Amino acid sequence: MTATLLYCYDPMCSWCWGFRPTWTKLQKALQPLIDSDQLSIQPMLGGLAVDSDTPMAKEMKAKLEATWKNIQSTLGTEFNFDFWQNNTPRRSTYPACRACYVARDMGLEDEMYHAIQEAYYVKAKNPSDLDTLTECAEHIGMNAEGFNKAMQHVKHKQLIEQEILQARQLGLNSFPSLALLKGDTLISIPLDYKDPASMVTAIKKALS
Repeated sequence: MTATLLYCYDPMCSWCWGFRPTWTKLQKALQPLIDSDQLSIQPMLGGLAVDSDTPMAKEMKAKLEATWKNIQSTLGTEFNFDFWQNNTPRRSTYPACRACYVARDMGLEDEMYHAIQEAYYVKAKNPSDLDTLTECAEHIGMNAEGFNKAMQHVKHKQLIEQEILQARQLGLNSFPSLALLKGDTLISIPLDYKDPASMVTAIKKALS
């Protein structure tokens, strides 16, 4: 029976951006287990913040900017702090989550996830805005009109909300988070932001 590694993330979570290089290495290290059908990887959307048109409060802006600085100094992650001057930030990550959900149907979820992160953290664009997300969709080869229709459908059907509820029920409440689902048993995998080795060991131990 194939076990499933659940990776819970939010495309606008700055710690997920910090984790990206190690997450990429971890997936490569797990490839032999995937090839031998012992393991599959299933991304789940975390949903940090619901839809909102309200400009972000000064306190929240200061808190997030401090978090970026902390991640940059701890992990060496690149951030473009122009974002805070060039945009009107909103505490709203559901649109970005929907974009990843829409891209999943075309097998482009990770490409969309990365495109949103690049737009946000490197190019200082606002992924709470549909325009930015549509640009990301076109960048990874999706049709803009089709993407926008699918975004409306996912919002109308509350598909993101259903997935977020499922993640919460599994206890995946922080982003990023990893857990191994083996039959009916869920085993939490502690994160190491700098080195995949301990996570590979924990996953192999949980599989045995």
